[in-house]
Amino acid sequence: MQRNLSWRHFDFWLLGAVVLAIAFGIAMIDSAVAGNAELVDYPNRQAIFAGIGLVVIALIAAIDYNYWLVLYRPIYLVMMILLIFLFMSARAVFGAARWFQVGVIFIQPTELSKLVVILILARYFENTKGEPRDLRWIITSLLWTMGLTIWILLQPNLSNVIVIMVIWIVMMWMNGLQLKHLVSFAFGGLALVTAAFPFLQEYQQQRVLTFFFPDPNATYGETYNIEQAKIAIGSGGWLGKGYGQGSQVQLRFLKVRHTDFIFSAISEEFGFIGALMVIAILAFILWRCIRAARLARDVSGTMIAIGVAALVFFQGAVNIGVNLNLIPVSGLPLPFISYGGSGLLSLMLGVGLVESVIMRHRAMEF
Repeated sequence: MQRNLSWRHFDFWLLGAVVLAIAFGIAMIDSAVAGNAELVDYPNRQAIFAGIGLVVIALIAAIDYNYWLVLYRPIYLVMMILLIFLFMSARAVFGAARWFQVGVIFIQPTELSKLVVILILARYFENTKGEPRDLRWIITSLLWTMGLTIWILLQPNLSNVIVIMVIWIVMMWMNGLQLKHLVSFAFGGLALVTAAFPFLQEYQQQRVLTFFFPDPNATYGETYNIEQAKIAIGSGGWLGKGYGQGSQVQLRFLKVRHTDFIFSAISEEFGFIGALMVIAILAFILWRCIRAARLARDVSGTMIAIGVAALVFFQGAVNIGVNLNLIPVSGLPLPFISYGGSGLLSLMLGVGLVESVIMRHRAMEF
């Protein structure tokens, strides 16, 4: 199991892109919360979490990723206990119990659970690489996934359930999921969503209804937020109004501008070119993760890198899609950019796992 460890195989290009994205995110958070006394320390908090995350990347990269796969049972059990405890005890915020509060720090086990699912599925696909891709293979992987996902759904936190299910589908597809099964899942998922709509929380139903049937006279709520986001994006033009000069951001017309709608804030202050550069940085991170998957020694290494890539891509695409009013509001952050310590640390832990994979491949290439 032990691989030859060589730091010359460490992917500094990936690390550099992550650091660049985080640094830009901290700068945008600072601009977004300017003048707000309650949020003034958010940039410093994000910087502290980023510093911790860099240490996490180094430590996780130094450890062979296969060791985490050996410990899958205790890791899985601990995460399940945390999610159950969160469901039973945490207070609801925006309609869902999302985090524990320890002093001034908010801890979101759900963010870490995405990586635990990736590890569990990576181990499962490694152990079943020679088995037929039948319904038994599919259902077993789904049961491993749902063991954690069900507690997230009960919070309720539907957006992160969707993230995990997308990761599951992507990892299965990369392991030989048959097209007929994929099509069946697509139709089954659509039917399930339709049937489940009446049982969703009121705020979840409202988000969907607002997207399809917006109220042009609304002065607050989801319609208001989206309208302000579109104004911010449109007013930025090609080059933006300048850092700290966006009227929608600085005059606080744009709500949750440091989290859900930070892409709109970027577009207003840095314009189309700035928004395109952010997308390019995230795309570069994705490419390095996919490269690690391609060069990995084994199935588990490939699946870890693919899982992290799917996580970054889907959350990024959904966040940008929400800002552009292409999909209903979801509450998913823009990876490495939006404010959120737990989310940032979890993503950096994922980057550390990808680095662990690439450090143990056979040949180095650009």
